Amino acid sequence: MVSNIEDVARLAGVARGTVSNVLNRPEKVAPATRDRVLDAVSKLGYVPNESARVLAGGLGRFVGIVVHDASNPYFAQIIRAIEDVALTKKYTVIVTSTGAEYTREEMALELLLQQRAQGVLITPATIGVTGAAKLRAIGTSVVLLDSVGTPDECSVSVDDIEGGRLAAQHFIERGLRRFAFVGTASKTAQHRDRLAGFLSELGANGFGRDTAVVLEVPHEDVESGRGAASEIWREADAGPLAVFCGNDLIAVGLSFELEDTDRTAAQRIALCGYDDIDFAAYLSNPLTSIRQPMKEIGPAALELLLDEVANPHHTHRNVQFTPTLVARRSTQISI
Repeated sequence: MVSNIEDVARLAGVARGTVSNVLNRPEKVAPATRDRVLDAVSKLGYVPNESARVLAGGLGRFVGIVVHDASNPYFAQIIRAIEDVALTKKYTVIVTSTGAEYTREEMALELLLQQRAQGVLITPATIGVTGAAKLRAIGTSVVLLDSVGTPDECSVSVDDIEGGRLAAQHFIERGLRRFAFVGTASKTAQHRDRLAGFLSELGANGFGRDTAVVLEVPHEDVESGRGAASEIWREADAGPLAVFCGNDLIAVGLSFELEDTDRTAAQRIALCGYDDIDFAAYLSNPLTSIRQPMKEIGPAALELLLDEVANPHHTHRNVQFTPTLVARRSTQISI
């Protein structure tokens, strides 16, 4: 005979609601009572019917993650860290990608609402536009992931302006005097801030706006980096060039294309990426990159989200990590 929640409550000598709290919000139940309920669950072999609970109007015990591109190693590492922590808290994670397009973001959020997600971690698709407000308006908890938030919302981000400054400082220290940025600054807030920090630091060191070329690419991927190579070649014809890319994938694509075209000439180009994804160090020309703490970003965001879900006295927080620069061979060129 299959046991149900009433059987567990009867054996443990508690109310049905107490059993529900132990299974869904254990922090709200006294340890002794919690142990008694869990003992009854074990003896009866009770398995909660998640589908039935959702159909009855409850929230599913899962959280949604909405990012630009889950296949991007940067986001993949963050998602993996979230999943590892969520599993220990008995939460399931559902991941969707938007391609940094607002219409796809809306579709993803609608799906998560239909599935009754307890909360959503989201990297907004475009600058100045986010569906997070819609979720909050109907009571769904939301934390901005890899994005700067306001005092009225939780967020976890990295100081991308500082990251851009670090790249500029590194190039200047290497003796470089001509610069370029390759990224999606008009489309994504992260690249916009990285460019702003980069240009600000150049200006603070006496380099005018005309010393930096800004190349806009369509996506944050390897192919977009490859596509920027011809313009970078033209700029490098005038002498050594320092190129700061909005992320590592763009830098990797650019590096591949430059080396495939002319490995010797490519040595005139100093290249710095952003993220420090795992394989950046293992390229034939190991990539200098701005490192983000990927193993910390995701768990920090999940902690904020679950506290907002469970705690009626939750206080919004904006957590921001500081990036660091990891210097490798890609910026060690002869001047």
